Amino acid sequence: MSEPLTAPAPGDALVDSPHAWGSEVRATFALAWPLIVAQLAQNLLFTTDVVLMGWLGPKYLAAGTLAGAFLMPFQLTGIGIVGAVAPLVAQARGRGDIKAVRRVVRQGFWVAILVATLLVPIVLSIKPIYLAIGQDPEVTTLAESYMFAGFWMLYPVLGMMVVRSFLSAFAATRVILAVTVIGVIVNAFLAYALIFGHFGMPRLELRGAALATGLVNMLMFLALTGYALSHRRLKRFHILARFWKPDWHRFAEILKVGMPIGLTVAAEVGLFSVAAILMGRLGTDETAAHAVALQLASTAFMVPLGLGMAATVRVGLAYGAGDAEGVRKAGWVGLTMGVAFMAVTCTLFLALPHQLVSIFLDPTIAGNANAVALAATYLAIAGIFQLADGAQVVAAHALRGLSDTRTPMWLAFIGYWAVGLPTAYLLGFAFEWRGVGIWIGLATGLAFVAVLLVTRFAIRDRLGLLKGLAR
Repeated sequence: MSEPLTAPAPGDALVDSPHAWGSEVRATFALAWPLIVAQLAQNLLFTTDVVLMGWLGPKYLAAGTLAGAFLMPFQLTGIGIVGAVAPLVAQARGRGDIKAVRRVVRQGFWVAILVATLLVPIVLSIKPIYLAIGQDPEVTTLAESYMFAGFWMLYPVLGMMVVRSFLSAFAATRVILAVTVIGVIVNAFLAYALIFGHFGMPRLELRGAALATGLVNMLMFLALTGYALSHRRLKRFHILARFWKPDWHRFAEILKVGMPIGLTVAAEVGLFSVAAILMGRLGTDETAAHAVALQLASTAFMVPLGLGMAATVRVGLAYGAGDAEGVRKAGWVGLTMGVAFMAVTCTLFLALPHQLVSIFLDPTIAGNANAVALAATYLAIAGIFQLADGAQVVAAHALRGLSDTRTPMWLAFIGYWAVGLPTAYLLGFAFEWRGVGIWIGLATGLAFVAVLLVTRFAIRDRLGLLKGLAR
């Protein structure tokens, strides 16, 4: 059964914008800017922890980095899988299919619970795995303490992605922004209290950082779910109604679209995590410097990531409505905006590396001198690959709006693991360029994938990606 789907937010009026580039830019920006700020704020949750762990000392920062390097690939893989809810809901909305919206969201929660449950035993095996590959025992033990305190955050993180996907497909992105910003503020106070034992709280150090982040993610999930259930234009979807009733078709559809997305994310994040492990073999200063440079690069990455999420929705809406011209404009507008922003961050990273690094590591402390110098060098290299990073993430999201996820997955594996990682290892260790070589390898992998994904979107019609277009 189908019926027109009305909008829950003022920006939603832009969904059926005329075929004009200016209209598409405005529509994309209206949808994207709260997502961009929310992604930046979400990234600040871990950035805050990185800063606070740095105050504990390089050893704790290195341990926290290794813990994050182990957790993030699995967490983001799960987020990618349940992220299939966004294009599927957007396509259903484009068709005017209210029942499909409800069923996709409900089964999205099922997939989130399943994926989190499967990931928990894996992330808890951090210590034996790290010791087997030669990581420092003391730092590894500290990393394990972080993981055991925060592994359960996988459930609210994945559940929150389902709700965010639902809200984004209906342009209700400002509530995502508001909840995330409040979460960052709460996390900063709670993490500070639990890490250092202030305000009557116990001093838990790395465990405190993990516990605070987990609690804040739970609160954000509950807040967004409450909004989706109570908003006058959203509650009619009854996303939790008959929660235990299976819909195996939708369940399988989410996995079919979402598994390649998750594996694509895993391929990229895994590359950066392996890079962190390789840095761990070079020394504590290299690991800490890598953490700082990567945190700054990932912060910049949140903007094209938010634009990519908007592109998924815009392309998905046009695809569901049978609008090939809308698909074209939505994809290219997102790509242009993403690359333009990364051109700005490229300039900043090349011009001000030492100033940016000093946010995380105090250059006046003699013991930090080597780590600061290394981080500034890595950040300059990160500036070079900003354009490729922006292009590949928006292109991948635009293709997801067409439910095209399998081939991009293989392109990502080839680019990151057959091109990027070997280059990083060869330059870093065989040529003894150390951390610089590793970062050049990262840039090479990103550039390779960016070219392939942008080309795939450009020739989408010739590849038959629009053959499922509703008529």
